[in-house]
Amino acid sequence: MEQRVALIHDFLLDVRGAERVFAALADLYPEADLFTAVYDPRGTEGRFEHRTVNTSFLQRLRPTARTFRPLLPFYPYAMEAMDLSGYDLVLSSSSAWAHGVIVDPDAVHVSYCHNPFRYAWNARDETLGQRGALQRAALSMVFQRWRQWDWIAAQRVDRYIANSETTRRRIRRYFGRESDVIYPPVETSRFTPGPVGDFYLVLSELMPHKRIHHAVEAFNRLRLPLVVVGNGPDARRLRRMAGPTISFTGRVSDERAAELLSASRALVVTATEEFGIAAVEAQAAGRPVIALAEGGVRETVQEGLTGAFYDTPDPAALAEAVLRFDALGVDPELCVANADRFDVAHFRHGIRRVVAEACTEERPPRADPRRVRPRGLGARMAAPGA
Repeated sequence: MEQRVALIHDFLLDVRGAERVFAALADLYPEADLFTAVYDPRGTEGRFEHRTVNTSFLQRLRPTARTFRPLLPFYPYAMEAMDLSGYDLVLSSSSAWAHGVIVDPDAVHVSYCHNPFRYAWNARDETLGQRGALQRAALSMVFQRWRQWDWIAAQRVDRYIANSETTRRRIRRYFGRESDVIYPPVETSRFTPGPVGDFYLVLSELMPHKRIHHAVEAFNRLRLPLVVVGNGPDARRLRRMAGPTISFTGRVSDERAAELLSASRALVVTATEEFGIAAVEAQAAGRPVIALAEGGVRETVQEGLTGAFYDTPDPAALAEAVLRFDALGVDPELCVANADRFDVAHFRHGIRRVVAEACTEERPPRADPRRVRPRGLGARMAAPGA
């Protein structure tokens, strides 16, 4: 009998790195059924319209990438409430709550983890520090319950895959689980080196935790051209900060992003990314990366050969790195060769290997989810370190 497969992602509202990974999983399993909490065909550029996408009860509210955040407390329960009965293999793509789905006792659940939910774990203190006293107290309670739910959910997963060594360490630290590292798929064939212009490039979602304001401040001081590609809730503030050498494009097509990457002097990365697909895309286009020396870039960029790092997350350190690094002296062929390590083919091979192992190895019996089913953030079991 043919194996029934379900693929599940946190939400499908726009196209970022995690959604590209999920699209690659969907291509790898063309007969699988797709599940997500909420779905916006327009926001995802029609990439999943040829497949049936099953959604949760939250879909009735029709949230978009701009409006889904107020519903965050409801997503854990939305995932637990999804009906995944009858599936032999469940592959979740999770940066928050997709790994918390309830599967049949005999089903195999493999979770590709982009990062444990950042606001409840590694970015908790930073998030709370940005709020007033009342909001901070309320959010502290929510995060405490969320961490409990998250830990419980993690114990139900049969096998974890991490998108980087950074994420692997966090899975071990927060969930007490081991994982295999399989880097996200990068469509390196979409990129070609070309003539280099005079501008530097930021390609990112414009969120406060991405620290794009560091790049804006640094290039205001340097008076060098910087093009910022992307949108998000921090866009208005960043535009107000920007001087005459900084321009904003909003979101652009994949084709236009590839053109900008190949024409830039270097991609600037100010965030601590768990992996950072844009850094690999830049190298596939033959261009180097100037990045904060934290997170996934330490695994994807070869310092001195395909990019440069700066150690302190502040504009002055970034500005110094830009001046110190000879971006035009980098060999584009070295960048392309380094990016090839992360091509889609490597991802597909790794996923098939881990899934095959998970489906054949012995596993402890899983409790019947119809009898043992913690309910969203109301779960009462305390997690270690919560």
